[in-house]
Amino acid sequence: MKLGVLTACLPDVPLFSIADWAAGHEFEALEVAVWPDAPGRPFEASHIDVTTLDQAEAEKIRGYLDERRLSISALAYYENNLHPDAATRQRHHAHLRACIDAAPLLGVELVGTFVGRDWNLSVRENLRLAERELPPLVEYAGERGAKLIVENCPMEGWHPDGYPANLAYSPELWEWMCSLGFYLNYDPSHLTWLGIDPIRALKDFAPRILHAQAKDVQILPDGRDRVGIYGRAVHRADPWDNGWWRYRVPGRGSIDWNGIVDALYEVGFDGVLSVEHEDPIWSGDTTRVLSGLAISRDTLRPLIRRQLVDGSVSGSGAER
Repeated sequence: MKLGVLTACLPDVPLFSIADWAAGHEFEALEVAVWPDAPGRPFEASHIDVTTLDQAEAEKIRGYLDERRLSISALAYYENNLHPDAATRQRHHAHLRACIDAAPLLGVELVGTFVGRDWNLSVRENLRLAERELPPLVEYAGERGAKLIVENCPMEGWHPDGYPANLAYSPELWEWMCSLGFYLNYDPSHLTWLGIDPIRALKDFAPRILHAQAKDVQILPDGRDRVGIYGRAVHRADPWDNGWWRYRVPGRGSIDWNGIVDALYEVGFDGVLSVEHEDPIWSGDTTRVLSGLAISRDTLRPLIRRQLVDGSVSGSGAER
């Protein structure tokens, strides 16, 4: 297992600068954000232009990261592949294909995305829509030696009433999603506020987990007592402000990271645990974001054994 970071939290910092910082702070991999140039919401970034990437640029990127002993764990483009507007949906599919095309140039196998949802339709109707729309994307990836991993985020901010708008938020839906050929980018933070045991879910779906994200969640009981589990129904000025929980960096919320990492080792996970920083406390400017990533490192690094160049294994701290 390696410790990585999703670059989306640093949209204004160039990729090579992120690489320099990550390599100097005990990270081993980058989950690289590859949205188009105009992000649609916070925590989106374009650190590689996959639409113009050629072999020469890909080799330059790979060489720079190799020199710093960093790998690219996945390309990250999390958008709504079932968007209710057909033109928007097709734009999302086209960019996802560009991400898939870029993956082999960069020596990357995994491309991250969402299932999404047409919020004008029922869940049952969306499942049928997905079964028509999404298999061609899975096939496109497979033909190029790539695999599509889906993060289990509900994306409730996409839905006008704050209901799940990414139909990959529960283990029940993971079964259906995996039957279409997708894999899982496992994130325990979403499961925790949904009331799902993240360790049980991890163990049940271990063979389909190719990548994992590390994000914590802080429960605000007073808010839940007022608005209920569905979140604010009337006074939701920000579609992402549910009123009773918020994302935090690992170590600042309620997740048992020792238990999560131990379970990942138990099931034989040997991929990347990638920090996804969406903590409002440690946001606002680059210095604060980097401080939040450092807190994440301090929480997770002691739990993850490091593979050395000669194949031996070391722990954390003075053992390295």
